[in-house]
Amino acid sequence: MAQDNIFREVDEELRSDRMRNLWRRFAPYVIGAAVGVVAIVAVNEGWTWYNSTNAAQSSDELYAAFDLADGGDLPAATAQLDTLIANGTGNYPTLAEFRKAGLLAKDGKAAEAVAAYDVLANSQSNAHMRELALVLAGNLLIDTGTLADVESRVGSVAAEGSPLRNAAREIMGLAQYKAGDLPAAQASFQSVIDDAMTQSSTRTRMGYYLAQLVSEGAGAKTVNADAAASVIDEIVQDATPSGTGPVLAAPGATEPAPAAEAAPAAEPAPATTPSAAPAATPSSEPAAQ
Repeated sequence: MAQDNIFREVDEELRSDRMRNLWRRFAPYVIGAAVGVVAIVAVNEGWTWYNSTNAAQSSDELYAAFDLADGGDLPAATAQLDTLIANGTGNYPTLAEFRKAGLLAKDGKAAEAVAAYDVLANSQSNAHMRELALVLAGNLLIDTGTLADVESRVGSVAAEGSPLRNAAREIMGLAQYKAGDLPAAQASFQSVIDDAMTQSSTRTRMGYYLAQLVSEGAGAKTVNADAAASVIDEIVQDATPSGTGPVLAAPGATEPAPAAEAAPAAEPAPATTPSAAPAATPSSEPAAQ
């Protein structure tokens, strides 16, 4: 029995010696790994705090620029935006570039604004930001450029699947109207109405555009004021959009207009004055989808 105890003590002593030797051998690595983990966590937390602090500062600077612009001090707002573009963090410099381009347009420098939007469209990695820049540039070019200029910007955005497709189609239609291509303008406005995702207020606006086109002879052989008003009435009265809506023909016309140029039905917000056609000149901002 005593012999067993001696063997057990010797075995335990040998195990202790092996553990001490292993610890002496690997202790620096274990301690170094623990210190490394703590350091990584500390650096990550510090970087997060730094970014949050800078992002908050950039946000304050951006809103300060907005306030200056709203107050009419465009030079000071532009200077504030330039500082943010140079020193801001996160996505705030990009937002500042968009706002700066908008201030150029507001100051009557449409060509410079279009150039700024073009730079943004070519430099952004986010597809939606690129499309937004193209739509804003196309909107300015309705008045200041040609139909080809507008198409080169918003033509690809008007395709199915783009969140800004209806804004692009409206811009395209207005440019086509300005260029005198009434059938193409009618098709562009019609495509907005036919989109199931179009908001009712947008669909109503398209109805006014179509009424304007009908009053000028697009899609009907016999035209009078009632024909233009009926386009809006048809859109207001029906509940859902339809790809094969009513024909855009004046009462008493001998032939209906082609089905592709028909104004489908939808449920927009009630029109205030059906007999009033919209002005041919577009608004300064693209239509909300």
